[in-house]
Amino acid sequence: MKLWSSGLVVFAGMVAQPAGVPPRQVPASPTPECRRDSRLETLRSFFRKCACPAGIYSRAFLEAADDYALDWRLLPSISYLETTGGKLARNNNLFGWDSGRTRFPSPTAAIRTVAYNLAHSVLYKDKKLDEVLVTYNHSPAYGRRVKSVMLRIAPSE
Repeated sequence: MKLWSSGLVVFAGMVAQPAGVPPRQVPASPTPECRRDSRLETLRSFFRKCACPAGIYSRAFLEAADDYALDWRLLPSISYLETTGGKLARNNNLFGWDSGRTRFPSPTAAIRTVAYNLAHSVLYKDKKLDEVLVTYNHSPAYGRRVKSVMLRIAPSE
């Protein structure tokens, strides 16, 4: 009783974050290494050639790929196939995530959320690229198309 009368309030319980939301929505300031990263110009060049608005998020694509240990060409390739690199994106959903129903506060939030899910969701975690792609889109040709775009961005590493 004495605790409550002294103004001290104890909160017990669990604070949770909604499933599928990455812990950090906004990428950190670019590191010096990222500024010198040759992948950045390669990705910008790819998006520039196809006049894709997602090109302005090239750094966010790379940072998310690095943060979540994904092939750096994967997210841009999915974005290219799903929304023509942002040309057909609605509600900042560059990836057609959740059949295009999901609204994101920004394209960067979409990039980080999809990257987080590809790395941590039970649907994708610990799967090889082909398994990830067939889970993302069940069409038999989808995986081949994504990998073809990945090779257009840069040869296999």
